[in-house]
Amino acid sequence: MKIRYLHTMVRVLDLEKSMAFYELLGLRETHRIESEAGRFTLVFMAPEGQEDCPVELTWNWDGDSGLPSDSRHFGHLAYAVEDIYALCAHLQANGVVINRPPRDGHMAFVRSPDNVSVELLQMGEALKPAEPWLSMESTGNW
Repeated sequence: MKIRYLHTMVRVLDLEKSMAFYELLGLRETHRIESEAGRFTLVFMAPEGQEDCPVELTWNWDGDSGLPSDSRHFGHLAYAVEDIYALCAHLQANGVVINRPPRDGHMAFVRSPDNVSVELLQMGEALKPAEPWLSMESTGNW
């Protein structure tokens, strides 16, 4: 039996704010579906050259009162990154809280505007531990 990965879907409350967050991670919109009858928009975003591995942002036009306050039941999205320190600095400079700093030069966690946990993993070998990350405490849930 064959199986093929398609995408991961997360519900969002503010489409533009959520898209801006994923753009900070380096994802770009690859496809969009607008359904007037269903009153929803689906936006597929993926890293350049990896369009076959998207995250689907689902936005219900009339709101989504059923969206849990904490999306931890979902787990997390995970992305390998070229320079975890540079990306975390970029995210932090743009107002994203680094919930689990990359103290080990290998792993960090952040949250999207919709409380989706995103794991960032250093490609290849871990970077040498460095400040300010080395002494930064974790904050919130990740």
